[in-house]
Amino acid sequence: MPAATKKETPHLTTTTLWVMTITTGLVVANLYYNQPLLVDISHTFNVNSGKAGQVSVFTQIGYALGMFFIIPLADMFKRKKLMLIDFAFVVISLVLAGAAPNINILLIASFFIGCSSMIPQLLIPMAAHLANPHERGKKIAFVMSGLLIGILLSRTVSGLVAAHFGWRSMFYMAAALMLIMWALIYFLLPEVEPEYKGSYKNLMLSLVHLIKEEPRLRLASLRGALCFACFSAFWSTLTFLLKQNFNLGSDVAGLFGLVGAFGALAVGAMGRLSDKMDPYHLSTFTLVLVIVSFVVFAFSGHSMAGLIIGVVLMDMGVQATHISNQAIIFATRPEARNRINTIYMVTYFIGGALGTFIATQLWHSYQWNGVCILGVALSAIALIMHLLNRKKIQHKATTVQS
Repeated sequence: MPAATKKETPHLTTTTLWVMTITTGLVVANLYYNQPLLVDISHTFNVNSGKAGQVSVFTQIGYALGMFFIIPLADMFKRKKLMLIDFAFVVISLVLAGAAPNINILLIASFFIGCSSMIPQLLIPMAAHLANPHERGKKIAFVMSGLLIGILLSRTVSGLVAAHFGWRSMFYMAAALMLIMWALIYFLLPEVEPEYKGSYKNLMLSLVHLIKEEPRLRLASLRGALCFACFSAFWSTLTFLLKQNFNLGSDVAGLFGLVGAFGALAVGAMGRLSDKMDPYHLSTFTLVLVIVSFVVFAFSGHSMAGLIIGVVLMDMGVQATHISNQAIIFATRPEARNRINTIYMVTYFIGGALGTFIATQLWHSYQWNGVCILGVALSAIALIMHLLNRKKIQHKATTVQS
C-alpha cells in the first residue's frame, strides 16, 4: 500500500486551485499591510517618516532573501511539507510585529515576515506542475489573480483595521488568517515529490549560470525592478502625503488599494495582448504609462482626482509590464522556470525595497516633489534600457539573417 500511494499522481482539482489562489492572496498581503500604517507606527514609536519607512524596506528585503535561499529548495524537498514548516515562521513573525515594544524589534519582525511570506512563489510553479498542459496558462493566471488581489486589497483592509482597532491588531489578525491557511494546506493540498537529485550548492550555482547566459532574463529583471521601485515609492509615501496635504488617515490610504483595482482590471486585457503581439512592443507602451502616471502625480499633490487617475495609470503600467516580463523569461528555458522565476522575483523585490528606502528618505527632505522626480527618473531609465536593448536584438537578428 505505501508503494502504491507513492506512485499516485496528484491532480489540480477545483478545490486545490481555490486553496492555492486564496492562500497566495492572503500570504502576499502580509508584505503590504504595513504601508498604510507607517504614519501610525511613526507616532507610536516617536520616529520620523524615514525610520518608519524602513518597516516596508526590511519586509521587502526579507522577501527577496527568502525567495533567493528558500524557493530553490522546492526542487529538492517536498513542497507541501516545506510550506507547512514555513507557515510556523510566518505566524511567529506576525505576532512579534504586533507585540513589538520598539521600532527595532518591529524592523526585525518585518524582515522575518518578508522571509517567510514567499509561499506564493512555491504555489505558482506548483500550479503549473499539477495542471494539464492544455490549460496550464489559464490555471496559472487564476492563481496570479489571487496574488494581484492580495497586493491591492491588503492596503485597504490594513488601513480600515488600523483606523478602528489600531495598527497592532492588523498583524494579530494576519497571524490568525495564517493559522487557517495552514489547516487548508495540510488537509487539502496534495504533495509534490521533488525531482532534483543534485546538491543545494549546485542548485544555487546554476542561478549564476542562468544570469550569465540569458540576456533577456537580465533585462526583464532590471526592467521589473525599476518599475516595482516606482510602485513601492508611491505606496510607501502616500500615507504621508494624505496626512500632510489632506489631513486624512490610514483608512483613506488603504482605500486607494481599491482604486488600484480598476487599473488591475485592464491587466487581464494586457495579458491577452501579450499572447498576440511582441511582448517587447507591449512593454514599451506599459513603461510609458508608468512615466505618465508620475507626471500626473507631480501635479496632483493637492488633487484627490489627480491622485486617483495616477494610481490607475501606474497600476496598469507596472502590473502589465510584470506580465510582459514573465512572458519573455518563461519562454527562454522551460526546464528551469523555477530558478528563472527566483532570479526575476528576487531582483524585482530588491528594486521594491530600494524604491521604498529612497522615497522615504526623499520625503523627509523634499516631500512629494522628490518622490515624483524619483518615479519619473526610474521609469525613464527602464524605458531607455528597454529601447536600447530592443535595438541590439534587432541588430543581432539582421546579422544572423545576412
